[in-house]
Amino acid sequence: MQSLIVMFLILFLFNCKEENKTIENNKTIKDIPYNILKEQPKNMITPNGMVWVEGKLFLQGAKVGDQFAMMREKPAHQVAVDGFFIDITEVTNKQFKEFVEATNYVTVAERPIDWKEIKKGLPQGAPKPHDSILQPGSLIFNKNVSAVVNMNNYTQWWTWKVGANWKHPEGPNSSIERKGDYPVVHIALEDAQSYCKWANRRLPTEAEWEAAAQGSATDYIFTWGNDFDKLNDNANTWQGTFPVKNESVDGHEFIASTKSYAPNSIGLYDMLGNVWELTSDLFNVKYYKEIDTSKILINPKGSTTFYSPDNPYQKEYIIKGGSFLCHASYCASFRISARMGMNLDSGSDHTGFRTVVTPDMIN
Repeated sequence: MQSLIVMFLILFLFNCKEENKTIENNKTIKDIPYNILKEQPKNMITPNGMVWVEGKLFLQGAKVGDQFAMMREKPAHQVAVDGFFIDITEVTNKQFKEFVEATNYVTVAERPIDWKEIKKGLPQGAPKPHDSILQPGSLIFNKNVSAVVNMNNYTQWWTWKVGANWKHPEGPNSSIERKGDYPVVHIALEDAQSYCKWANRRLPTEAEWEAAAQGSATDYIFTWGNDFDKLNDNANTWQGTFPVKNESVDGHEFIASTKSYAPNSIGLYDMLGNVWELTSDLFNVKYYKEIDTSKILINPKGSTTFYSPDNPYQKEYIIKGGSFLCHASYCASFRISARMGMNLDSGSDHTGFRTVVTPDMIN
């Protein structure tokens, strides 16, 4: 126990030193001049269902005192972003349905599966799954798990469900009837990008997403501050024993409708919990260690390369915010700095997205 306390103190002091790193002549990083758009242009009307995120300088990545911070979230670094508009909620079933009806778009989860294309992203010699599996569908959480042998084997609580897609989130016998205000799920990157093109919007960068999640703050661990004990009051996550029993202390066992919890300080709902949200940045676990933290990053767009030791053969994009499946014993991604990767062609019942608009995109 004593050695753990000493280690904690060393890490704490080191992190504090990093956060207050000086450049020269006792000038901090925050003192270095930078130029960004802060205020919403006076002649620009806020798009329907969106809110303006003021341009600002903030701390991206793991914060001092975050007990769940992972190495891929370190080191924290100063980032400045121009102001932009962002959806108040995740894109809903109702909104996505309007897009589909207007364009006849077919999502990735609804399309026939091409094994020749799939195996290009797999190790050489990977066996072909049975034809009964190679049918249109998506990943859903297995709600019938009664025991887990190894928490590293996530296949125990994930199931490939033939017929699962945005219209049938739990399989062919399910529907989104009376769930128009729920986040749309089973969305692959291509689906989100296609919606954005139709709506004249785009996906947020990871930096923009974190700036929005911070609200009017600049260095919070959570969207409401730094108090972990307020999690159940502010986000739809898992309580109890994951993945066997969800005690639903927060009022929802699985996915919830949008606006089920209080918004952050600028009026954004569900930035943490409920469903993961896609961004436009490539997932590279080494990216934060490769950037120059002695400088302020201005409107960064993330890594130019992808890298994940857990999935070295496939390109992944960053998802943010965690979901209703996040628990302290498992992913603990109900934090602003948390970052995970998602394959280009993947979707699931706990992944969605929200969009942004920048002033240059408005005619």
